[in-house]
Amino acid sequence: MKFKIIPFFMLFAFHTSFSQEMDGYWDKERITNKEIKLSAGDKIVIKSEDLPVGTTEFVYRITLLDENQKMVNDLASVLKSIPDPYYIGKGAGGAISLASSISGSDKCTYGIFTDNDKATEYTKSGDFKSACLYQPNSVSKDAKVVSMLKSTCLNENTKILWFAFENQNWIMNEKIVLEIVPWVDKKASRGWSQDNKKIAAVFIKASETASRLTNSDSFCFNIMEKIQKEYKFQEFQKLTASEKNALLAKFEDASLAETGNTLVFNKIIRMEAKTMSLKGQFENAIQLLSDKIIDKGKGTALDYNSLAEQYIFTKQFEKSLKSLKTAEKIDSSELLVQLNLAHTYMFLDNMTASKEIHNKFKAQNVSVNQTWKNKTINDLDTFQKKNLPSDNFKKVLRLVD
Repeated sequence: MKFKIIPFFMLFAFHTSFSQEMDGYWDKERITNKEIKLSAGDKIVIKSEDLPVGTTEFVYRITLLDENQKMVNDLASVLKSIPDPYYIGKGAGGAISLASSISGSDKCTYGIFTDNDKATEYTKSGDFKSACLYQPNSVSKDAKVVSMLKSTCLNENTKILWFAFENQNWIMNEKIVLEIVPWVDKKASRGWSQDNKKIAAVFIKASETASRLTNSDSFCFNIMEKIQKEYKFQEFQKLTASEKNALLAKFEDASLAETGNTLVFNKIIRMEAKTMSLKGQFENAIQLLSDKIIDKGKGTALDYNSLAEQYIFTKQFEKSLKSLKTAEKIDSSELLVQLNLAHTYMFLDNMTASKEIHNKFKAQNVSVNQTWKNKTINDLDTFQKKNLPSDNFKKVLRLVD
């Protein structure tokens, strides 16, 4: 069979400098390059190689060869001089013809399918109506750029394509060369498609911190951005549940601060700790305050005071004293701290120190509507009900009377 030589490519006023960093690259390591022999009048479906994660466009070339013809240049080598798919589609201002430099007189029609079942159905019916792209005219060669933005053949979840061919020769067999080169977007190659983001979002939303916030959208979005920068989706998915939780904890404080949720979150923790204390869950309250506020360096004088109260109720008086000393350094004028200091000294049988504090502040109010005396009496009553050591209670009552 006769064949004609066609110019391999034509370059028109092409940009001479591509020193700028590209947003992606032609993945020449993961191309499809298949030679297909097709009998006269037959149909065949060819499965592409897996498209790499982040494929946003691809170039394909179909070349029909006569017997003994060989491809002069593969498609990947042609694309070596093209920085990105945009330049292929610029037309006369910077177009490169991707057509093969050689082709025979054999011809075929072809279509592209995104579903194996639809492609298989085509081999039975010969109907291309379910194809995402169809070439109804018989061709001896063809080449196109397929973009996610302009074609239903490609979306962020596309992994495989099926190319269907029909030999338009009724007597002679033909040889078809199919080449596909994917364009991988650097950002998309990290695997964070919309569907994958939803998977991660479910995990983030269910975290302890996010579930505590009334409106966690901004916090979750911020966490998501941090995870995306540090991990590819495939890497994130390989983490165990405990590793994922540790990752969230790593970003938690910064995300709360950056979304203006730190004060809101700390207030929620304080309320939870208070509720636990009222239920007698003192160890849980201690753990919560320590983990979420104190150990993170966010503790106020009242936070240390609240922690000290839990220590008092669990008869850990030395720890109570240590917490109250820290609170006093933060704010020595806070009388709730001073009163708990007096209580703690009382439990430690240091009545001299306790008496000194009572005498100094007993004429004042611990809050707008509560006197030092009234608060002291109420506290002693609570301690009595909690079966705390009461040997010095009467001495204290005489001090404030």
